[in-house]
Amino acid sequence: MISPISRAFNIAKKQNRPALLTYTVAGDYTKKKSFEILSSISRHVDICELGFAHNTPIADGGQIQTSAYRAIKNDTKIKDVFQIVKKFKKTKFPKPIILMGYFNMILQYGENKFLNHCKKNKVDGLIIVDLPWPENKNFAKKCKRRSICYIQLLSPTTSSKRLRSIVKDSHEMIYYISMLSTTGGKLKVSPSKIIANYKKIKKINPSKNCVIGFGITENTISKLKSADGLVVGSAICKEITKSLQKRQNPVTKVDNMVKKLKSKII
Repeated sequence: MISPISRAFNIAKKQNRPALLTYTVAGDYTKKKSFEILSSISRHVDICELGFAHNTPIADGGQIQTSAYRAIKNDTKIKDVFQIVKKFKKTKFPKPIILMGYFNMILQYGENKFLNHCKKNKVDGLIIVDLPWPENKNFAKKCKRRSICYIQLLSPTTSSKRLRSIVKDSHEMIYYISMLSTTGGKLKVSPSKIIANYKKIKKINPSKNCVIGFGITENTISKLKSADGLVVGSAICKEITKSLQKRQNPVTKVDNMVKKLKSKII
């Protein structure tokens, strides 16, 4: 049976466009509002990534760190993240959900308990930033047994040999990090170079859906639309921060922003 993540990519391909993936932090800026943002933007996106906040997020830049700080301040725990997912899956537009975070939180929660709760609450995929291949092999197998997609990460410095091994072991989606940076950095690599690297990954196995993330904004998204999918995260977190500073409604502001992003890839 086709997974919800694969189905989302198939729909986007039929419409001759990349899938649009968004990233927000669960509990930012409140637990209630983070659910409202997710529900609102799901009308325009194909897949939603939801981060569980960590106090030392090694891969995240300032914008996502600020979102994570607000979520931690709101006492957002993993159990709250699952509640948001459970509620979201009952909405009118329940898009596939990918949880994104760091492995020590899963270890503390309990690996099997965490994965069972993912399955129970209809989490479709996982990105664990600090659990690379091949150390993630056993965990990825546990995910597969529960029909959860474990998403492998690739970067510009991944060797050809390692690239082939990771693609071979990957599930239905792979995440290509566009540049050597934390999230939210200005795009330091030309879009043509990013697409050239992306094509090398696709050549290994064209059936695997490969998304590009890091440095994607309203200004850069249209230049990368030949990819299977594009991830926007820091730009959204920045919009939430800006809205709060200006005492505007972040739900409306983020929704408008995501609508604009979608219009640039159609």
